[in-house]
Amino acid sequence: MAMMLQRKLLRRTFGEGKAILNFNSNPLLSPCNSFSTVTSAAATPFHNAPRQLPPFDYQPKPYNGPSADQILEKRKKFLGPSLFYYYQKPLNIVEGKMQYLYDENGRRYLDAFAGIVTVSCGHCHPEVLNAITEQNKLLQHATTIYLHHAIADFAEALASKMPGNLKVVYFVNSGSEANELAMLMARLYSGNLGMISLRNAYHGGSSSTIGLTALNTWKYPIPEGEIHHVINPDPFRGVFGSDATRYAKDVQDHIEYGTSGKVAGFIAETIQGVGGAVELAPGYLKQVYDIVRKAGGVCIADEVQTGFGRTGSHYWGFETQGVIPDIVTMAKGIGNGLPLGAVVTTPEIANVMAQKIQFNTFGGNPVCSAGGLAVLRVIDKEKRQAHCADVGSHLIGRLRSLQDKHDIIGDVRGRGLMVGVELVTDRKEKTPAKEKTAILFENMRELGVLLGKGGLHGNVFRIKPPMCFTKDDAGTSFS
Repeated sequence: MAMMLQRKLLRRTFGEGKAILNFNSNPLLSPCNSFSTVTSAAATPFHNAPRQLPPFDYQPKPYNGPSADQILEKRKKFLGPSLFYYYQKPLNIVEGKMQYLYDENGRRYLDAFAGIVTVSCGHCHPEVLNAITEQNKLLQHATTIYLHHAIADFAEALASKMPGNLKVVYFVNSGSEANELAMLMARLYSGNLGMISLRNAYHGGSSSTIGLTALNTWKYPIPEGEIHHVINPDPFRGVFGSDATRYAKDVQDHIEYGTSGKVAGFIAETIQGVGGAVELAPGYLKQVYDIVRKAGGVCIADEVQTGFGRTGSHYWGFETQGVIPDIVTMAKGIGNGLPLGAVVTTPEIANVMAQKIQFNTFGGNPVCSAGGLAVLRVIDKEKRQAHCADVGSHLIGRLRSLQDKHDIIGDVRGRGLMVGVELVTDRKEKTPAKEKTAILFENMRELGVLLGKGGLHGNVFRIKPPMCFTKDDAGTSFS
């Protein structure tokens, strides 16, 4: 009876055998051509028919390894129970090439999530692979107690991409490590302890950065220590809409009433990633940076997801707000899948780290440095920033035209190839369409398109593909 009721409700919501979201026949949320509903096969005649992806001249190698079921059994037995996976029937991904992934049966999928916004140049990009392979043949690891040109060359190239006096680079292995190091720098340099971050932010899951993160789904009940979360300047859901000045006043009030009047620093993503591709209200960071600096703090830009041209309009997300931070953290796209992160700051702030020994065993090892340098060169050579601007504008424009026609799309937001589509059951109340999002998410996978999900309620589709994603990919999958 429950299933029958659910089917009736879904038919009422989505239509029966009728597309509801398409530039022509609306299959973005269609039960028959795109996302899954639990309607009967009769009601969804194309339910099992994968959409035709654009032609791609590549043949995956035959796979003879363990099956998805066997791998899942091992994961459950030997890996931590906190690990999660997408989809009711998890995918066994065995090969990748540029913007596509292949499962154990050789089926091709369009990767619209880039390994959680990590694959920048494309899966197994030949130039990045070659740089990694050639370095592997010579020297895999030595640490910074010896000299090696790879880390120096990479640091020089990365520093050349930074504005102002952001010229000193520290290499780490992940975004969490980068943000933890940045927080340490802020506290040492300012002489204060209190850190400020935004509600809905994600800055990592380590025991220190979990305090900066402000989404209860990612936080354990442990002491967070001198971390304050201010109102998120979210133009769609925020209490002040797009009014940056009123959000900035909340930061000022918080410093005056919730701290000693002095803080160590402020950290923010320019477009919140895990939080659902939420772009901060225009002009917000410029006002807040001024407030924080007057309170003795430093300003940290978390560029783990927005960096390296993904936003299209700028190389770094913070540039969209017209500011220059004191510290910038980065990871994910910096290595195209390598375990690589970095913190870039000014010589003045970097000097505080010389009080003691600061060392990272694997940070900037020769292989990761060679790969990271190749990533920077590929992004420049292939003009990926301009490409993200062009393709992203095309994609966002088409999605917004759908939003005008279909109430379930509450918001389309983002820049370049960092896009969010928020689904709601009621536009006025902005009620998260949690169940419908989950259903549609499953069917998109069945039809060959892999998306991400985000937001506190999991009702935002995160469309953040490798930066080689094309207009044909966008037209085939989101049209």
